[in-house]
Amino acid sequence: MAQGTVRYWAAAKAAAGVAEEPYDAETLAQALDAVRARHGGELVRVLRRCSFLIDGDPVGTRGHETVRLAEGGTVEVLPPFAGG
Repeated sequence: MAQGTVRYWAAAKAAAGVAEEPYDAETLAQALDAVRARHGGELVRVLRRCSFLIDGDPVGTRGHETVRLAEGGTVEVLPPFAGG
């Protein structure tokens, strides 16, 4: 298992109640499953609308179970942003 940091932005940060927390997971899917189990409720709803960056690279439409996480890496959780 790789260990790293999940960083929340905007509505995801508000729903999680923290700006960041550690992950211990091999894939993005595993990390998100742990986040859902830990926080539940509003964060589960917000995550459905989020995009993700892994160490600065967009996940895009790739299946979360195929996205490998690196030791010391960062998962950025980005809800939709309004405005221009």
